[in-house]
Amino acid sequence: MRVFLGITGASGAPYAERLLRALAESGCEVGLSASTSGVEVLATELYGEPSLPREEVLRRFTEPAGAAVTVYGPDDYSSPYASGSAKVDAYVICPCSMSTVGTLAAGAMANLIHRAASVALKERRTLILVPRETPLSSIHLDGLSRLQQAGAVILFAAPGFYHGAQTIGDLVDFVVARCLDQLGLDNALVRRWGE
Repeated sequence: MRVFLGITGASGAPYAERLLRALAESGCEVGLSASTSGVEVLATELYGEPSLPREEVLRRFTEPAGAAVTVYGPDDYSSPYASGSAKVDAYVICPCSMSTVGTLAAGAMANLIHRAASVALKERRTLILVPRETPLSSIHLDGLSRLQQAGAVILFAAPGFYHGAQTIGDLVDFVVARCLDQLGLDNALVRRWGE
């Protein structure tokens, strides 16, 4: 499976980190692009160093996934993920900032992440947005509703507790498992309801 993973400037780097690892473990080919704010969030939340250089952040972030991931710059419109003619199975933006939601809902594009999501919508391909913002204004809700109506899956970074979570990692796995389910990828990250 070929998957695009966009990382934007919303809190939630542990979700992106776990998702990338799970995609690689599932044998997916991943094209990754991170906005400037997305890299800052990765640096802050995963490495405790917000001023780390972009290249170092992305090297550390992608290293566990190995050859399964290719990094594209936010302005790399020559990337295959910028065109509907490329064969791509699914697109995920995790975490997805409200700035990204607003841009996408308006049909605008300022970087490769926006363009890839726009391609997913116009080609009727799977697009999963993982926002974490709370509380939400009516503007946020309108944008999310518009994107859902256009075909996006809105998958909030809101873990459940019924599976007996013991650690933060368990809560992260809950959200990542739901994302993998939407992609149609088998996983056993959490105990299923009724099991």
